[in-house]
Amino acid sequence: MKKIIFLTMLLVSGICQSQTDTRMYDIIDNISTKRIKKDITRLANFGTRHTLSDTISNSRGIGAARRWIKSEFDKISQECNNCLDVFYQKDWVKKNNQRIVHDVMIVNVVAIQKGTKYPNRYIIMSGDIDSRVSNPNDYTSDSPGANDNASGMAGTLEAARVLSNYSFENSIIYVGLSGEEQGLFGGKGLAAYAKENDWEIIGIMNNDMIGNIKGVDGIIDNRSFRIFSEPTPITETEKQRKSRRFYGGEVDGISRQLARFIYKTTKTYMPEMNPKMIYRLDRFGRGGHHRPFNDAGFAGIRIMEMHENYTQQHQDIRKENKIEYGDKLKFVNFDYARKLTAVNAINLANIAWAPQAPKNVKIGGIVEPAVKFSWDKVKGAKGYKIYWRDTTSPTWDHFKYVENISEFTLEGIVVDNYFFGIAAVGENGHESIVSFPTVIIKK
Repeated sequence: MKKIIFLTMLLVSGICQSQTDTRMYDIIDNISTKRIKKDITRLANFGTRHTLSDTISNSRGIGAARRWIKSEFDKISQECNNCLDVFYQKDWVKKNNQRIVHDVMIVNVVAIQKGTKYPNRYIIMSGDIDSRVSNPNDYTSDSPGANDNASGMAGTLEAARVLSNYSFENSIIYVGLSGEEQGLFGGKGLAAYAKENDWEIIGIMNNDMIGNIKGVDGIIDNRSFRIFSEPTPITETEKQRKSRRFYGGEVDGISRQLARFIYKTTKTYMPEMNPKMIYRLDRFGRGGHHRPFNDAGFAGIRIMEMHENYTQQHQDIRKENKIEYGDKLKFVNFDYARKLTAVNAINLANIAWAPQAPKNVKIGGIVEPAVKFSWDKVKGAKGYKIYWRDTTSPTWDHFKYVENISEFTLEGIVVDNYFFGIAAVGENGHESIVSFPTVIIKK
């Protein structure tokens, strides 16, 4: 009898460890290279999408581009029985004599797919609408921005097309952000809007350049991609910083946990892909539209190609010394953009189907051969995974699955030698992003 019970426990543990959702493979298969190519082409053909460019023309400039993007979201919504709430989110930005050389309305295009159980809890996928040439204040010259960032915008539209065929417990936001090249204004505006409306932001997956496979260094790679994430929130308190010095967590902030989630989901459902977690807010000395959300205290990461080609970014269209400069359609690998769009889609779906991450996670075990945990029970969770990893490991490598409890002691493990976290697991098998312990059990 004991042997049967033990085998049953092993089977349950195995299910929790290896369970996959076959819908993910359908989502991957339904992402269309053809549609992504069509959308990137349409965006590039607006001539320029500079933030300060024409807003009146129906064929050229940022105004025409954002109206077209909204019309595409509207079409998607019509095909799913109005499942998307589509609107413009706007902020007036005054001339600042730097990259905003005249007053301008920064306009984001937002499409919200409301969750069935937790409509005020949001996971976001973003692409950028705007483009630029060498001079950031040149808003009239041709700036097709095919890879930077029509690719990310097209991926966001395509994810909406595919995922709108499903219903989710949490809400998903698909958004085209404006003003990125002029100072991340679109992200600042939407992050402030989220705060004003008390949105519970699970995180933002910012897609900025997902279509280039040939780097300026000559390397060609159509499987690897980067996930940039900051180590800890800039909004943490001095008390939290002091606590981290003694108890650890230097690389375990909320954005880093989101990055680990994306890494794990990708390796599970798209093992042919090679996600690279980059322990940095963004590229060296550069910025992207996840940063304003990080500044507001939200989790946010950047997904992008592994190998950049700087001759095709922020460049006037020209040819010099046999080098062709400019962000043209001919340099975009549309199938690679499809792959990274699929990475986004399966992660959006996993998070949107998952319960909330555990809150008030506590840890103890000083001078003991065991680690103690407690946490607040999560509504809708069937169980929890207690994860741990070597302090030098980038990924959560071990776990213990438990059910119907809110505290547990992990025997035989010395707290000094590992980092720990807890994820909630839903009835459907989907699990939340890992929560890192923030409160210490002293006894």
